[in-house]
Amino acid sequence: MSKRLQVLFEEDELEEIREAARRQRLTVAGWVRQALRAARRDQLGVQPQDKLLAVREAAAHGFPTGDIEQMLSEIEQGYLATDE
Repeated sequence: MSKRLQVLFEEDELEEIREAARRQRLTVAGWVRQALRAARRDQLGVQPQDKLLAVREAAAHGFPTGDIEQMLSEIEQGYLATDE
């Protein structure tokens, strides 16, 4: 079921919104819905199911790895070499 949302704007701000909607060939209501959906997506960030999918896809590959102690030692040697 659809619900109505009333938002009050100053006249100059509303005119900017009208102009943005016109440039995209949308109604003001359509432009506002689109803007709010984009803001919601941005606010929510990456969804847990997307993170799980990325982990599963990465786990399907066989990338080379090394001994953790050796890798840490090499990293430390790299840091020390740049300090000289």
